[in-house]
Amino acid sequence: MKDTAVVILNYNGAGFLEQFLPNVIKNSPEADVIVIDNASSDHSLGFLRDNFPQIQVICNKDNYGFAGGYNYGLAQISYENFVLLNSDVEVTHNWLVPILKRAAENPNLAAIQPKILDFNKRDHFEYAGAAGGFLDKFGYAFCKGRVFDTLERDLNQYQQPTDIFWATGACFFVKSKVFKDLGGFDERFFAHMEEIDLCWRIHNAAFSIQYEPNSVVFHVGGGTLNKANPFKTYLNFRNNLAMLYKNLPKHKLFPIIFARLILDGISSLKFLKDGNVKDFFAVAKAHFSFYGMLPYLTKKRNGSYGGYQKLSNFSIVWRYFAKKQKTYTEICSK
Repeated sequence: MKDTAVVILNYNGAGFLEQFLPNVIKNSPEADVIVIDNASSDHSLGFLRDNFPQIQVICNKDNYGFAGGYNYGLAQISYENFVLLNSDVEVTHNWLVPILKRAAENPNLAAIQPKILDFNKRDHFEYAGAAGGFLDKFGYAFCKGRVFDTLERDLNQYQQPTDIFWATGACFFVKSKVFKDLGGFDERFFAHMEEIDLCWRIHNAAFSIQYEPNSVVFHVGGGTLNKANPFKTYLNFRNNLAMLYKNLPKHKLFPIIFARLILDGISSLKFLKDGNVKDFFAVAKAHFSFYGMLPYLTKKRNGSYGGYQKLSNFSIVWRYFAKKQKTYTEICSK
């Protein structure tokens, strides 16, 4: 058995498995490739059985979402390293080599993300992760190469390996001991922002996370839950608040959560103004759901909040919308 497993979580994604799995197997000789199936009702399992009998398939009893699906599946395998890979990702030749080399050279490095480019617009960064993720002072996520809906062209402007705050779940290298010691993903998140929450906990535990530009993958995006789906809006707004509540130090908890509730309200009014009534109600539902999660989230606060120091000290909303700074370089330049 190899030290590394590339683990693909599948839910009714037979088409993506047919399109991308052969490429993953061909270009990942350094790892075992494993599929976790989240109780798919399409022909995914039949396709795997008939075409890739050598692939280990772990079958979950239900659709536990991204967070629970991986937690249940990864609990059943033992490897030194996990590489969690979306089923709609095309990897490239030797994509694992620089990641594994960097991990081996850095004992304190817990997670790594490659360069994520757009499968359909291959010279541009892809929304989910781009060249590594960060959080602003209010907990809004942004990336090198992607700020809100502005996606940059890849001109090798982010070609240096760097420390980042979060690595995308679309292609997420993590040392298995760290993953399991920290309890894996928070299953109450179901999907969206669970990897950012885990990355914050990784920082709280005094480990580091990095972006590796010499590893490149191409991501389709929106394969399981389309960006325009109100359920995705609900999960993003609810989980963002939940993540903040779990990980902010006590003296920052009320002011930042209060500010976010106001900013979320402004976002919901914009949804309404633009005719996205379902998204408007999704934000309201997210807030009430967050209030209902407070007893659970309070128990999850563990008293270690060092990761807060690694948040950016500015508002990405202000710089993007008010100051019209649209790229990471513009926003973060001195």
